[in-house]
Amino acid sequence: MHCPFCRHTDSRVIDSRTTDDGSAIRRRRQCPECSRRFTTLESASLTVTKRSGAAEPFSRAKVLAGVRKACQGRPVTEDQLALLAQRVEESIRSQGSAEIDAHEVGMAILVPLRDLDEVAYLRFASVYQSFDSLEDFESAIATLRREHAATTP
Repeated sequence: MHCPFCRHTDSRVIDSRTTDDGSAIRRRRQCPECSRRFTTLESASLTVTKRSGAAEPFSRAKVLAGVRKACQGRPVTEDQLALLAQRVEESIRSQGSAEIDAHEVGMAILVPLRDLDEVAYLRFASVYQSFDSLEDFESAIATLRREHAATTP
């Protein structure tokens, strides 16, 4: 780790703590050369492979952007969206793989979105699962109705 002040190639770790959500480690370091202190944030990288074959780092912001569009005009708060994005990231990271297909990210979004707002779920699913006809919507709605009937006494 290079010192950001003097560019010395070594530093000493003074303190290590996990972040609030436990997804990263915050390390307080000190440079032995100039004695200045600085903080680093370490997290496990998660790469998303797109359909085109291109790979990019996982982004909660992208998950939020897609879900926000589906929730437009719905009674969903930003806090609920942020929590959904966190649940999606935790779900993906729990699979234990450093690389994941974009399709799997979309699948990980569907379950918590259905729990959050069924209309937003249908909107997202219609785009993500490429609904082609009214029958696709009817099938998805019928599935939701069956789930409601199973949970309602």
